[in-house]
Amino acid sequence: MAPNDPPSGPPNGPPHAHQRPHLDDLPQHARERLAEMREHHFFTSDLSVNEFLLVKEAGFSPLGLVMGSSIYHIGFQPIRQGVSEELTMLTQAMYSARELAMVRMEEEADALGADGIVAVRLTLNVHAWGANVIEFVAIGTAVKSDESATAFRGAENRPFTSDLSGQDFWTLLNAGYRPLGFVMGNCVYYVGQAPQGQPTENKELVGPTQALYDARELAMERMQVEAEALGAAGIVGVVIDENNHTWGPAVLEFSAVGTAVVPIRDDHRIQRPALVLTVGD
Repeated sequence: MAPNDPPSGPPNGPPHAHQRPHLDDLPQHARERLAEMREHHFFTSDLSVNEFLLVKEAGFSPLGLVMGSSIYHIGFQPIRQGVSEELTMLTQAMYSARELAMVRMEEEADALGADGIVAVRLTLNVHAWGANVIEFVAIGTAVKSDESATAFRGAENRPFTSDLSGQDFWTLLNAGYRPLGFVMGNCVYYVGQAPQGQPTENKELVGPTQALYDARELAMERMQVEAEALGAAGIVGVVIDENNHTWGPAVLEFSAVGTAVVPIRDDHRIQRPALVLTVGD
């Protein structure tokens, strides 16, 4: 594999089917909690009051707080000193860890009979077990459509995922779009020509500029590939993050995440806000 070739597997598109865990992969206590919520029609949610009410106004009922996690050991990859290039093994590890957390969250939502998950948060934790051990946690609120479930379920009849807030979810649906899924792309890159000292004149540092530009582009491209595989018309709420984790200042990970959406009607107009004045007695 050439140094700048993208890694094979998930970073180039949707995860392979064999990577998706089954419900038996969930902890026993998680299965018991989900079964009890479903039996007693009791829900939990990390939505704010306003988000909760707007999700209900959009025609969805919260079913419960769902989550997934993955503690992952990041392997070692040799670095060629002075050569800016993607560290494909690290890219693959970071992607797989995120994907496992997301899939387990989806499995919990599926166990509740949900049509989707809103307000998804994907966080990274570094514990004290070692510099190369990380945990990804995915948390969101499982929701079910009050009308047609089949219209909102995603690929393979799985619950859709979205990192949009309750307010944005309501606005999106009212504007004639629906979420298809939470999409992501990443790239771990070694900057082999890092700035040395302080230059005495104004000039662009071409090597570092090109390295970081390439890394961001690879992350964006992989996110876009995931969205296209879902049949999306576009991605909203994109966030691009940069982190060196515990690898040192010359090794950076760029991640791009967002919600893939598709139109559900031709009219994408929403009611304009109106000014309301109250008149005293």
